[in-house]
Amino acid sequence: MIVKEQNLRDRQQPPPDNKKKPRRTLWRIAGATFAVLLLIIAGAVVGVRAWIEPIAASTPNIDDLLDARIAEPSLLYSADGTLLATYSQGRQERVALSQVSPYVLQALIATEDHRFYEHRGIDIGRTAAAILHTVNGDAQGGSTLTQQLARNMFPDEIGRARTIDRKVREMMTALKIEDVYSKQQILETYLNTVPFLYNVVGIEMAARTYYDKSAADLNVMESATLIGMLKGTSYYNPVINPGRAMKRRNVVLQQMIKHGVISDADYEAMRDQPLQVKLNLQADPIGIAPHFAAHLRKWLAEWSGKHGYNLHTDGLIVHSTIDDRLQQAATEAVARQTQVLQDIADVEWAQSSARVASHSPAAYAALRKRVEPFRHFWSERRELLEVFVRDTPEFRKAVAAGQREADVLARLKSNAAFMERVRTAKSRLEAGFVAIDPGSGEIKAWVGSRDFERDQFDHVGQAMRQPGSTFKPIVYGAALEFGLSPERAYEDGPVQIRAGDGSVWRPTDMSGWSGRMMSLREGLIHSRNGITAQVMRDIGVPNIVDFARAAGVRQSRLDPVPSLALGTSSVTLLEMVSAYTTIARVGEYRTPLMIRRITDRHGRVLAEFRPPGQRAMSEQTALELIDMLRGAVSSGTGQAIRNQFGISADVAGKTGTTQNNTDGWFILMHPGLVAGAWVGFNDSRVTMRSDYWGQGGHNAVLLVGDFFRGTLKDKLIDAKARFPMPDRTPQFVHGSDAWMEQFAVNGGPLQAGYGVITGPGGETVVTVGPDGVESIGRQAAPADIDDLGRLTITGIARGVPENWRGDTSGGSGDESHDAEPEPPGRGRVATQADVNVW
Repeated sequence: MIVKEQNLRDRQQPPPDNKKKPRRTLWRIAGATFAVLLLIIAGAVVGVRAWIEPIAASTPNIDDLLDARIAEPSLLYSADGTLLATYSQGRQERVALSQVSPYVLQALIATEDHRFYEHRGIDIGRTAAAILHTVNGDAQGGSTLTQQLARNMFPDEIGRARTIDRKVREMMTALKIEDVYSKQQILETYLNTVPFLYNVVGIEMAARTYYDKSAADLNVMESATLIGMLKGTSYYNPVINPGRAMKRRNVVLQQMIKHGVISDADYEAMRDQPLQVKLNLQADPIGIAPHFAAHLRKWLAEWSGKHGYNLHTDGLIVHSTIDDRLQQAATEAVARQTQVLQDIADVEWAQSSARVASHSPAAYAALRKRVEPFRHFWSERRELLEVFVRDTPEFRKAVAAGQREADVLARLKSNAAFMERVRTAKSRLEAGFVAIDPGSGEIKAWVGSRDFERDQFDHVGQAMRQPGSTFKPIVYGAALEFGLSPERAYEDGPVQIRAGDGSVWRPTDMSGWSGRMMSLREGLIHSRNGITAQVMRDIGVPNIVDFARAAGVRQSRLDPVPSLALGTSSVTLLEMVSAYTTIARVGEYRTPLMIRRITDRHGRVLAEFRPPGQRAMSEQTALELIDMLRGAVSSGTGQAIRNQFGISADVAGKTGTTQNNTDGWFILMHPGLVAGAWVGFNDSRVTMRSDYWGQGGHNAVLLVGDFFRGTLKDKLIDAKARFPMPDRTPQFVHGSDAWMEQFAVNGGPLQAGYGVITGPGGETVVTVGPDGVESIGRQAAPADIDDLGRLTITGIARGVPENWRGDTSGGSGDESHDAEPEPPGRGRVATQADVNVW
């Protein structure tokens, strides 16, 4: 009963409202959807922000933009204030907008950005249209002038790859530019920074290059041609592709019609007119030291990058060490003497006979007029000439394009003008010259070739050649540091030295073996290969390498083989002169200094350069080397300095010649300047012909001698300056009456050294110094001479120490290193060998 009543009540209640359920469900779905959308939007915002922030951070800041507006190239000056070089991104001359033809501006805006004055850096409509066209397969650029300027000014920051990141970076930079620059400033900066091929930057240099006129004088057609190039400078190059350039010019003219700049009639009158391009490549201004400037550019680029500067736009002022007068003297000496040597090479290789025509350089100028240069060389070396042809860019390019080698070779050999260019280039003698102040380490003169416009290859800091005997002072310096005495004696004869790989090295000497005993001093003075080889054997190659590194040969590889002692490892001229400068500085090395200081455009000093000194060898070793090398100039292979150029100053130096007369070297030290020269041909398969003119003592010495003669005459260096003397007790030799009387009447010849020669009774006294005989005196009363042969002359010498002892064994290196040669006995005739040890 109760159940029935409950069922009845349930049936009497109204049914539930089911219409509310779907409404609540819809609200829940909408809410969830909205929340998801919010999350997506928030995520997108976060993602976009995370993507944009690093891109924004990589764009130029306001200071960068302001600096770019006033960007200036860096300038290199000599120590005397002469402009040596301008370091810019290309040949460029900035001009104001008022100095540009109005037709250029009209053509630029009509073609590249006709809404330029309406947007703020980004043209949204043009960008959207460009995207649509690109999607449909018709790629178009949507960049405004401001965006293009951003790419031109900041290519590294914005990038070059076609990516969305780059485009965003470009657009953000454009917006910043519009905030900082006025529209007129944007146009002016754009026209001064846009590239036009041939290393030309900016409208002014483009006008001069293509039309030989200034930008202010460009007419409508010329303006349209140059602006038309901007779409693709190489593709629309009016010199190489005149047809394309003309069509593009007419497109620009049509755009000018469209925007009301010119009329239809104007266009019809100009449409078929030729381009009238007059290519006039603007030469880079060449200063007095172009190779030096080029070498320094690489270093400055690295320094600028490390210190947050841009070499091409930050207007750095670089104060170098080059001395105008010394640089000019070096340039003139190289020009004069290399022409003399070129005449010699032309004449010697023109004749079938190998006979030396003359030992006088001047004689060859007249002979040169009567011969065909290198005629005999080319007739005898036909196979070499063919190799030279194969080495040319023309041959390699043709073969790379798929042409048969035989066909290319035949075609080029049949081209008389081409073959003459090859022969002329290969037979042109070249040279390098550098001078360093030993006191400061400053480079004062740098001549990298005979003519920079003809040969930009630098024979001072870039060319690596075998130094030959100019390397020997390094060997002897290492020997002195090792403990060998300058009087250590060796036999001048055949030598056999077994290398680490088991091979046997047998050095030879051009003048043969004398068979006599020679001291280290004599071995270096007379550049004896056998003596040098034995010295190397006694001290070891590693010691020589270490000494060379310490002295200044720090970049080139030095092969640790026995022949290194004779200069077979290639080095640069700069390294060798640097090593000699270390010797002249009495054993202290300093990195060759090219720059004194760098300032900004306002004169604020950014950096100063004063490299510290490093002890490379003892002072005594350096002074002994200087003294030995005095002898090389006075009586050794460098005698031309005294005999031919009449230089009487206190100088010391060394010649060098490599196998087959491939390289000629000479380096000379003066207390105020060290200078060296290399002479040879760029291709080592071409050499000087005769052994006489192939020697550094007859070719490179001409350049150095000419230079020093001029600088001493003009008092650019002190002729009275002298190197310090070695700390060595003078020695005495006693000659016979007949010899002394003959010497008193006729004089020398005696080699440079230190000491005194007296007659048996002391009545005739000859004082010998670094330049040979310095004075001849007579005494009325006999001098006191003791049993040891010691003589005391007031004001001249102290005598030989009582503990002096001689080495009478005549050994070649097995005896004591400290032994001295036996002094000549009383009454024995003095010889040059006796005074060599002084």
